[in-house]
Amino acid sequence: MLRIDLISAVPDLLGNPLSHSIVKIAREKGLLDVHIHNLRDYSADKHRKIDDYPYGGGAGMVISPQPVFACIEKLTSERSYDEIIFMSPDGATFDQKQANNLSLRRNIIILCGHYKGIDQRIRDVLITREYSIGDVVLSGGELPALMVVDAVARLLPGVLGDAESALTDSFQDDLLDSPVYTRPADFRGIKVPEVLTSGDHEKVKAWRKQKAIDKTRQLRPDIYNEYLKKNDE
Repeated sequence: MLRIDLISAVPDLLGNPLSHSIVKIAREKGLLDVHIHNLRDYSADKHRKIDDYPYGGGAGMVISPQPVFACIEKLTSERSYDEIIFMSPDGATFDQKQANNLSLRRNIIILCGHYKGIDQRIRDVLITREYSIGDVVLSGGELPALMVVDAVARLLPGVLGDAESALTDSFQDDLLDSPVYTRPADFRGIKVPEVLTSGDHEKVKAWRKQKAIDKTRQLRPDIYNEYLKKNDE
């Protein structure tokens, strides 16, 4: 089982999405255990304050080190964690390879930033990895953290009904996924490619591979160029 502890200043943003779809299935099957921690519960301030003004001036508020250290130190005193992750715009881009790696871990903490950011000492002392979902700034790290949980949950063995489903997703083989079709074979005169209804599995496999290459070349030339480099080596 994979355990993920989510630390947030606004934990109400996290609960509902974790109770639906694939993540819900993973939790019900006992393959994923998710715990949400309200950062205010660890504040030493009588008003449960968790932020303060930045030294040197400037706009915005910064999450203080005290509640974060208190929360993470409590968690790490109870079990060993493989990763303590901070979701940040300046982190490494979270991609499918990172999701694959995290799916092999046993215990993970994800700290969701908020306000202007978190005290740098938290990052220097506690954090082992920092991830970004792209070159965009959000109000907090809750939505990016949910994306990480969802991406990792579907990779856990036994979560998906079809064991091959996750293995054929976009990016798993350094390519985008090929086009997919379902019934009817003819919808308003638009027909499914004949090869997919041929029953010839080898031809279908070859068709999907070529379409994945073509789609990647057209939509993501950056990924396509990396694919070419790896296959030329």
